[in-house]
Amino acid sequence: MTDPRILIVDDDAELQGLLVRLLGQEGWEVHSALTVKEGERLLALHRPPVVLLDVMLADANGLDVCRRWRAQQPDLGILMVSARGDPMDKVLGLEVGADDYLAKPFEKRELVARVRALLRRHRPAEPVPSAGPVTEIVFDGLVIDLIRREASVDGRVVMLTGIEYKLLLALARAPGQPQSREALNGAAQVGSYRPLDRTVDVQVGRLRRKLSSASPGREWISTVRSEGYVFSPPGAASSPSAAVNVPSTL
Repeated sequence: MTDPRILIVDDDAELQGLLVRLLGQEGWEVHSALTVKEGERLLALHRPPVVLLDVMLADANGLDVCRRWRAQQPDLGILMVSARGDPMDKVLGLEVGADDYLAKPFEKRELVARVRALLRRHRPAEPVPSAGPVTEIVFDGLVIDLIRREASVDGRVVMLTGIEYKLLLALARAPGQPQSREALNGAAQVGSYRPLDRTVDVQVGRLRRKLSSASPGREWISTVRSEGYVFSPPGAASSPSAAVNVPSTL
């Protein structure tokens, strides 16, 4: 089995060298680029599951790059790093598609913990025997495929990130029951590490917009004041129509 691959795109050569050594010590295969052009070449060549992307790059705006890469590769784990540590900068990074956001200067152990969490979250799904049944959770027009780890509305796949899929799955397993932000954060993040309090709000917001865009006129997720969020299938008050061998952790 090959080592997990990580791509660093940062125009600070000194910092990049430190990060390559730090992450390489964890046994990870690390590639680095000083420009977005080189980063895109390495991204296509090595297909890393996780990218560390600087916000302020010499040849491009990191936020624009994040938005483009997210659209091209929904499963890519993106950790944005930036000297901009204002909470609104972090929220903006999450809004354009980042999975996590880390302000410079940062503690080495925190960076490693965040990268490790992203690698776990974006690891390939375990192979499923071909003879096994396809496992789905089905609502009115919405199908959550537990084998492919994807969702579709009226037969059209909704492009979700790894964390958005996990949030949808956590909500859909308990339709009509409010889920707290803490519970959703625990369902979406692997292990005890929690990157950012606002992450759940931002990611649920993106998930809601994607589902609404895929099914105009239907709202699948509602906000419950002082509690969190609830999955409310349009016109349905019962449990999903199909849930075969649904694993408790994905």
